[in-house]
Amino acid sequence: MKLLEVKNLHTSFFTDAGEIKAVNGVSFNLDHGKVLGIVGESGSGKSVTAYSIMQILAPTGKIVEGSVKWNGTELVGAGEKVMKNIRGNKISIIFQDPMTSLNPTYTIGHQLTEAIVLHTDRNRTEAKARAIEMLRLVNVNEPEKRMKQYPFEFSGGMRQRVMIAMALACEPDILIADEPTTALDVTIQAQILELMHSLQEELGMAIIMITHDLGVVAQMCDEVVVMYAGSICEQGTADEIFYNPRHEYTKGLMRSIPSVNNAGMKLEPITGTPIDLLNMPKGCPFAPRCDEAMKICLTERCPRLQINEYHQASCWMNVKLGVQDPAVTLSGVEAAVAAAQEVVNVNE
Repeated sequence: MKLLEVKNLHTSFFTDAGEIKAVNGVSFNLDHGKVLGIVGESGSGKSVTAYSIMQILAPTGKIVEGSVKWNGTELVGAGEKVMKNIRGNKISIIFQDPMTSLNPTYTIGHQLTEAIVLHTDRNRTEAKARAIEMLRLVNVNEPEKRMKQYPFEFSGGMRQRVMIAMALACEPDILIADEPTTALDVTIQAQILELMHSLQEELGMAIIMITHDLGVVAQMCDEVVVMYAGSICEQGTADEIFYNPRHEYTKGLMRSIPSVNNAGMKLEPITGTPIDLLNMPKGCPFAPRCDEAMKICLTERCPRLQINEYHQASCWMNVKLGVQDPAVTLSGVEAAVAAAQEVVNVNE
C-alpha cells in the first residue's frame, strides 16, 4: 500500500470573477521513506496541491473532485475531526515563509509546546521537554534559553529550523516542505537542505518538497512532478527528468538555469507569461509560450504518455517523434499529429 495516493485531484477557488481551477487533475503516489519534488513556477498549483492534501484551503477554495488517501484512509470529505488527528501527527507542513509563519507575540517555547500538546497526548511538562529535544535535533544552540525568546530574536535560518522542529515534533509519516529555503541566503539554504536530508534518513519519513529551484530537486528528490497551470505536465524519477526531459516546459526550465554546460553563455528564459487560470485554453496550456507548438497543441490536450517504466509526459512532441512507449495505444492520435505537424509561431 502506498503511503500517500493522490488521484485526479481538482481544486478550485470560487471568486466574483469566476471559478479559478488552481489544481486540475493531479495524480501521484508517495512511498515510505521517499522524497517527491513538485516543481513549477509561481501559480502552477504546487502549494494549493499541498493545502488540498492537508485540507487547509481558504474559505473560497474547494476540492471539487478526486481522492487523497493516507495509508488507505480517504481524506477528502473526511471532516475536521479526522483531519485534526492527521495534521501534525501523520502529515506535517513547513510553510513557505519562515519570517511570517511564527506568531511574533508568543515565545518560541510557547508555540512549540502548544503544537505538541494539541497533536499528542503529552502534558505540558512532557511537551516542553520534547520541544527542547527537537530544537537540539535541528541544531539550535542553547535550546533551553531559546525557548524563552521571541521570533524577532532569531535569524531567518534559525526561524526555519524552528519551523522544521515544530513540523517534526509529532514524528509525522509525511513532511510537506513548501519552499523551505525561500528568502534564505545560499549558505543557510545549504544548511537547511542538509539538515532535512539527515533528518529524513534518521527518522525514515517521506518528504514532499515543493520548490521552483531545480538545484534543490537534484540534491534532495527521488521522484519529480513538474506542474504547469494546475496540471502535471511531466513526472518521473529525478534522473529521467534531468537527463531525459520530454515536455517542452521542462526543457525550458532546464535551459533557463546556469550549469557547467552553459557557463559563459546567455541563459534562455521561457518567453511569455503564465496562463490566466480564469480563461484556460482548449489545448495545451503551455502552447502559447512554446516554440515547438503544433496546430494540435492549440486545440487538444495531450493525454499522459508513458515514455518508459519510470517516466510520463503530456506533450504531443513525443507522439510526433515516436518516443513514447510502443505499448501505449492512442486512437487517432498518431494520425492527428501527422496531419498537424506544422509548427506554429504562437509568439508572433
